[in-house]
Amino acid sequence: MTQAILFLLAALVFVPLAVKFKLGSVLGYLLAGVAIGPIGLGLVSDPEAILHASEIGVVLMLFVIGLELEPQRLWAMRSAVFGGGTAQMLVCAALLMPLGLVLGWSWQASLVGSLAMALSSTAIVVALLQERNLMARPVGQKGFAMLLFQDIAAIPLLALAAVLGSAAPEATASHTSAGPLLQLAAVAGVGVVGRYGAYPAMRLVARLPVRELFTGFALLLVLGVAALMQAVGLSMGLGAFIAGVLLASSEYRHALENDLLPFKGLLLGLFFIAVGMSMQLGLVVSAPVQVLAGLVLVVALKALGLWLLGRVVDLRGSQRTLLAVLLSQVGEFAFVVLAAAKASSVMPAADADLLTLIAALSMVSTPLLLIAFDRLSQPDANTREADTIEDEHSPVLLAGFGRYGQIVARLLMGAGLKPTVIDHDADTVDSARRFGFKVYFGDATQPDLLQAAGVSHAKVVVVAIDDVAQTNRVVETLKAQWPHLRIVARARDAVHAMELDELEVHHVQREVFESSLRSGRAVLEVLGFDHFHARQMADEFRRYSTGFLTAARGSRHNEDDLIKRVREAREQFESQMQQDLKRQERRQGDTGWHLEREHEEASTGSARTDGA
Repeated sequence: MTQAILFLLAALVFVPLAVKFKLGSVLGYLLAGVAIGPIGLGLVSDPEAILHASEIGVVLMLFVIGLELEPQRLWAMRSAVFGGGTAQMLVCAALLMPLGLVLGWSWQASLVGSLAMALSSTAIVVALLQERNLMARPVGQKGFAMLLFQDIAAIPLLALAAVLGSAAPEATASHTSAGPLLQLAAVAGVGVVGRYGAYPAMRLVARLPVRELFTGFALLLVLGVAALMQAVGLSMGLGAFIAGVLLASSEYRHALENDLLPFKGLLLGLFFIAVGMSMQLGLVVSAPVQVLAGLVLVVALKALGLWLLGRVVDLRGSQRTLLAVLLSQVGEFAFVVLAAAKASSVMPAADADLLTLIAALSMVSTPLLLIAFDRLSQPDANTREADTIEDEHSPVLLAGFGRYGQIVARLLMGAGLKPTVIDHDADTVDSARRFGFKVYFGDATQPDLLQAAGVSHAKVVVVAIDDVAQTNRVVETLKAQWPHLRIVARARDAVHAMELDELEVHHVQREVFESSLRSGRAVLEVLGFDHFHARQMADEFRRYSTGFLTAARGSRHNEDDLIKRVREAREQFESQMQQDLKRQERRQGDTGWHLEREHEEASTGSARTDGA
């Protein structure tokens, strides 16, 4: 009880201070651990035991991440996970391994040490990505794919440390005692039980009037799968991630996430505090040159390798640098690998302790490097607080006030409706206000801001944001918390339209679809096509395109199948249109078309006269 009070008190002191000085919450937890640990006030006697217990926070974090990834999406990420992840490990290890050889280490110690230091911290990176709303961005997706591969690779690294060492300690052997067939059977068993056992159990528990039982079931599910994976020698976090992916399609996904988030946040904070307590800062006094030089070289070489790899994984400009900064630290699994290397005598104890301290200090460096990155990439940018929104009980909430959103807003205002408008771009908001529009600055992906904007009183929300990931996040938030709302959403392209359709958006409009159809229709008329027939062809294409999106929705995760469907549908449509043209040519003498054309032209001319 006393230690729990100390943890909470330290977190409440250091985390707000770190956030206030823009150092990030992760660094605040690390400093709290240093303050109450053996090097600081010495209030906690066994930081290693706390570190092992707090790893549950990492497990819960990976489960929640898995809930955000459907199996189709994870399968689509396979090249990024195994391709990008393998490349990251090999490139970083190749840059780090010569350091050990130069210091006179054996090639075995240099190999294991470089591979361990090539690992990055899933807990720190994912926390920073979520804090900055980068998980859905390309840099977040590429970085997370590499982290996922590292979590998988940590298990073979433990086996490698045992094989290369002169001793075979019980602690290391326990990780490799289960054979590959047993491990594969365990993963398959999790898949079967998760799909055919967890779903009915969740439905049964959800029907019970005791709400906390669902929370208890969620914790039992995650911890049970994690314990099973650990028993067969696999990563607890990997098992939790697999369980989350299997439940990503469940109707209880959001309920699971909301129930576990408080536990995840507290235990993840405890993990960072435990890391801070376990840092052997005494080496900074006894061997300052080795520690500081090692820290700078490890972080710099990892950042260089990641920056070079950024172009390979299709990141450009500042995104490459951001990826390098985010993954430049050493991960929590390195502590386990280095402990195994020390126990198996593949690496001397003093060298393993030195690398462990460098790994812990590198975790502190990442928030500081991010601050420098922010200042260098945007030297004049100031963080702007969200506006205070006046709840006007408008029936329409409009998110996004770019070219698309402005047209929607002007049409609504012309009809006497005054929408509540939110936009996250400060320049757009300021420019709109100069022209007399009332636009609030804020991030529409935040539920609190939506609530302040009066979403509870709205009848329809128009999502006119030009970013695909942000649009999807807004839609998912609205569907989860305000399911009664009708949503009209802007889609970037056909694939995005399929995604929004899967999210059950009431009306999806591709941003340039109708204007493109109008332009194509105008071209046909210039080339001599009958006015009415050109419009009919445009209408036919609209129906074809809408029907194709519905039919091909299940193939959007399989690029080869989607390309095949697109080609088949295009050929079918072109053949149908050619047949219609031939029938039209046989009806040249029919005056019905021309009468219809004259009627439309007369109506158009009248409208133009009225508009003038």
